[in-house]
Amino acid sequence: MKGYLWTGGDPGSQKSLAPPQTGRLAPWEAIAVEAVGNVIEFWGFKRNQGRVWGLLYLRGEPLTAGEIERELDLSKGGVSMLLRDLEHWGVIQRVRVPQDTVWRYAAETDLVRMVTHVVEEREASFVTRIRADLSEARRLAEGAGGVPPEKLRRLERMAVLAEHVERALRLFIKTSRLDVGGVLGAFRDGALARKGER
Repeated sequence: MKGYLWTGGDPGSQKSLAPPQTGRLAPWEAIAVEAVGNVIEFWGFKRNQGRVWGLLYLRGEPLTAGEIERELDLSKGGVSMLLRDLEHWGVIQRVRVPQDTVWRYAAETDLVRMVTHVVEEREASFVTRIRADLSEARRLAEGAGGVPPEKLRRLERMAVLAEHVERALRLFIKTSRLDVGGVLGAFRDGALARKGER
């Protein structure tokens, strides 16, 4: 993994980086870290991934794997896997403090860039696979023969919805703006089609 040299503060600053204090989390830290963990778990990630990122983000300075283990009461192997996952998602960075022999880890602080990277890595590729699956389902249904036209139309609407979701995600990745107009339009088109069937 690539890392960079952490100097602390602004580039060119002569201020030295004091070693972070270790020990049990302050009550406010514990609540905030657990809250991030719960949100991350709700999104389908591991709760402890959120706890690690939350700790690093709140501290505002890089911590070693050992310090993370002690602060969050996690195993060495567990922290190693969590850090590897978080580096893959681009939400933490491995850094080296001057005159230090161990790697430390710092949180990505640009939240928009962090969310964009995760969306690009996970959600966008997931929606692309869904579109491919729906396209294959439509192809098989048409080739099977005897599938009622209404079912084919429903498959088509599902594919259109997936296409609009993918478009909205791609736009968000490029511009950090989420446009759900096409997604809502797909829902409206489906509602209008249902009315026309009655």
